[in-house]
Amino acid sequence: MEVVASWGIFSSGAGLSSRTFSGSRLSSRTFFRFPAVFPRRLAAQRQGPGGGYPWQVLTRIDLRGMDAASLGPQQLAGVLPRARLDVEAALEAVRPVCEEVRLRGAAAVRELTQRFDGVDLATTRVPPSALRDALAGLDPGVRAALQEAARRARLVHEAQLPRDTVTTIADGAAVTERYVPVGRAGVYVPGGLVVYPSSVVMNVIPAQVAGVTEIAVASPPRPESGGLPHPAVLAACALLGVTEVHAVGGAQAIAMFGYGTEDCAPADIVSGPGNVYVAAAKRLLLGRIGTDAEAGPTEVAVIADDTADPVLVAADLVAQAEHDPLAACLLITTDPLLADDTDAELARQVAAARHRERIEAALAGQSACVLVDNVDAALAVADAWAPEHLEIQVSRAAEVAARVRNAGAVFVGPYAPVSLGDYLAGSNHVLPTGGTARHSGGLSVLTFLRGIHVVEYDAAALAAVAPHIDALGGAEDLAAHVNAVRVRVAAAT
Repeated sequence: MEVVASWGIFSSGAGLSSRTFSGSRLSSRTFFRFPAVFPRRLAAQRQGPGGGYPWQVLTRIDLRGMDAASLGPQQLAGVLPRARLDVEAALEAVRPVCEEVRLRGAAAVRELTQRFDGVDLATTRVPPSALRDALAGLDPGVRAALQEAARRARLVHEAQLPRDTVTTIADGAAVTERYVPVGRAGVYVPGGLVVYPSSVVMNVIPAQVAGVTEIAVASPPRPESGGLPHPAVLAACALLGVTEVHAVGGAQAIAMFGYGTEDCAPADIVSGPGNVYVAAAKRLLLGRIGTDAEAGPTEVAVIADDTADPVLVAADLVAQAEHDPLAACLLITTDPLLADDTDAELARQVAAARHRERIEAALAGQSACVLVDNVDAALAVADAWAPEHLEIQVSRAAEVAARVRNAGAVFVGPYAPVSLGDYLAGSNHVLPTGGTARHSGGLSVLTFLRGIHVVEYDAAALAAVAPHIDALGGAEDLAAHVNAVRVRVAAAT
C-alpha cells in the first residue's frame, strides 16, 4: 500500500518535497500542494463564516495499512511535521554577545539591552519597590490563580524530593546517596509574543522545594513598563518571595547568569524557556553553567478515537497553536469521521480566535492529522514523534496512557487538557520539545539537585576486596591504584 504524507493548508502553494510509504520503506518524490475539498458531509452541516472553509484545515497523513512495528522514528523521519530549532545557526549570533558579557560584565549587558530592547538601564537589578508595587497592583483574580497554581505545584514537587539512601554492601562497607541542591539558580522568564507569569511559578517552585538558597530571575525589560519586566512577572516573583530580579533578556541574560556581572553573581544552573538565541546561549555555556534544556517551539499531539469530542479536540489544537506561529499540532486518529468533524470545528474556532493569524500560521506550517488503523499504531506514531504534550482522548484512556513511552507530559481523558497543565494541574509546564522527550524529562526538583555518593569502608572491608582491586588494576595497568589499596591493607595488619 502506498501512502502519501503531505504538508500545506489554507492556500495553494508551490512545489515541495513529500515522502511516500511503500510498506515500511520510504522513497522521495515531488508533488504540488493544493486546496483539498472540504468534506461534503460536513459542508452541509457546519458552514463556517462566509459559507465555510473550502478546504481541510489540517493536512492528512494517511498511515492506514501500516502496523505499529513499521511506524518507528526511522520510518517516520521527515514525515511528521515539526518546526526545526536551528540552534547551530544561532550560535554564531550569540557567541559575540556572550563573549562581550564575559569580558565586560554589566557594561556589556547595558549596551546589549539598549541595542536589542531599546532600553538604557544603569543597572539590571529591579528595585524592591517595583516588586512591591507590581504585587499591589496585580488583579485579585490573577493573584488568587497564581497562589493556587503555586500551592498545587508545591504539592507535586515536594512529592518528587528523593530521600538519602544508605546501602550496606558488606560488613563495614556502605554507600550513601545524598541529594544536595545547587547553591544558586538563575531562572529565565521570556517576554516575547506572550507574557508568562506562570513560568515564574513553574521554575521557582521546584528550585525552592529542592532547597536552593539563592534564586535570581531574569526577564526582558519593556519600554512600555518603564524599562522593567512585565508587571505580572514582577508580581509573580514577589508573590513567591523572590527578591532578586533582573531586567535583562535574550542571550545576554544567560551569559549574565553564566559569567556573572557587577549586578548579578554567577549561577550554578539556569532554567526556563526562551527563543532560539536563549537556547543557543545555553548550549554555548553548557559546562560553564548547568542548564535544564534547549526549549524549542511548543507542540501537542492528540490521540483520539470515535469516542472523542471534536469540539474539545479542536479547542486543544487551537490553544496550542495560539502560543507561536511555529507551534506544532498533531491529531492522530483511528476515525476519519472525527478527522472531518475536527476540521469543521477548527474552521469555526480559528475564525473566531483572538490570535487568528498566529494560529493559522501554526496550523499551516507544521501541523497535520494522521490517520491510523488502531490505537497501537497511534501510540507508535506518538512515541516516534515524542511530543512535549500528549493528550489521550480514547476509550479506556488511562490504560492507553500507561503505555506511552515518549512524551513530556501525558493528559488523560476529556477533562485533562494541556491548558490545565499550563497553569493549575500541579505538574510542570517546562517540558522537552523537538523530540527530546525520547531521552529527557521535564523540569522538576531533580533539575536543581545533585546526587553525591558517600563511600565508607573500614579496614576489614577494604582488605576483603583488595584481591579484586589487584586484578582489575593489573588488567588496566594502573599499578598506583593497586598500591593505594595495598599500603592501607598492609598498615592495618
